[in-house]
Amino acid sequence: MTKTDRAGASGFRAWTRRTALSLAALAATAGMASAAELNVYNWGEYINPEVLKKFEEETKIKVNLSTYSSNEEMLAKIQGGATGYDIVFPSVHMQDIMAKLDLLEKTDINKYEGFKNIDPAFLRAKSDPNGEYCLPYAWGSVGIFYNRKVLGKDVTGWKDLIETVKAKGLKFTLLDDMREVLAVGLILNGHKINSTDPAELQEAADTIIAMKPYVAAFTYDERPMVQAGDVAAGHAFVGAMVDVFGNEKDLGYVIPEEGATMYQEDICVLKSAPNKENALKFLQFYTQPEIVALNVSQQTNGTANVPARQLTTEKIKNSKEINPPAETMARLQIFEDLGPALRQVDRVWTRVKTAQ
Repeated sequence: MTKTDRAGASGFRAWTRRTALSLAALAATAGMASAAELNVYNWGEYINPEVLKKFEEETKIKVNLSTYSSNEEMLAKIQGGATGYDIVFPSVHMQDIMAKLDLLEKTDINKYEGFKNIDPAFLRAKSDPNGEYCLPYAWGSVGIFYNRKVLGKDVTGWKDLIETVKAKGLKFTLLDDMREVLAVGLILNGHKINSTDPAELQEAADTIIAMKPYVAAFTYDERPMVQAGDVAAGHAFVGAMVDVFGNEKDLGYVIPEEGATMYQEDICVLKSAPNKENALKFLQFYTQPEIVALNVSQQTNGTANVPARQLTTEKIKNSKEINPPAETMARLQIFEDLGPALRQVDRVWTRVKTAQ
């Protein structure tokens, strides 16, 4: 080997070492960038941006927020191979479905000190009775958000609303949600919202179809329509109380006297999460009562975090709509995973949506 050959070989080895070191440095940097991120997939506008800001300040972890409009949309995206999401916020019945599909990571959040703040009554998921996987996030009722200026009165429930809009030639909206809408029909006929009895489901569908001449739209965007007086009322989540507090003279929200559904979402870490450690940090962060109270102040829904309830404003703390008394709670029902029977519900829903 000539001097030139040896020099070339030596130079190549030096270049190889430098390149390897550079690649290692890049890999470390990429790892650090990944470690400093959290990808949150939540319902639209279902978290106070100030909560995410405080998490970033406290942990130096950058939060990337993506949103969905339904449990089904979220599940379809995850099952469809979407990667990169760390935490999701499924409703209780969807958490049970995702558990069956082995999509959720066991976090042992129940062993964390802050978990003592959680009311055990809100460990509702059948797949996670001890809170080993997910953390209770928020809950509330689904009722009627109404414009008393348009209606000329307060309403007490669905029958009262329907009679009033019929008499005055007004309209209201229903949620564009299969189970929520059919639940109204089931409740009005004295049935349970998780019924899969064909006769009961058809009866519920008939009840909703009879309402359709007075239904302006099936929509999740009822709040601005009610506020503007474009419709008299809307089927709505209790988060509409933020609008009621802003205009108590004209707006109201009621949990129907006939009964209603309640929802609860939990914070879960995906098994496919690229940032599991950061995801667990967020669950731990969200056990802090002052953080939960900050979220409730903007979302105006209920919380399973007992100390947080005392840190909310007097209006929220004393609201019978946000924090219903025991007798009202007894009239609320929560959805369960229906398994294969969901296809039957879907067929009935198609009948409702296509009926003229």
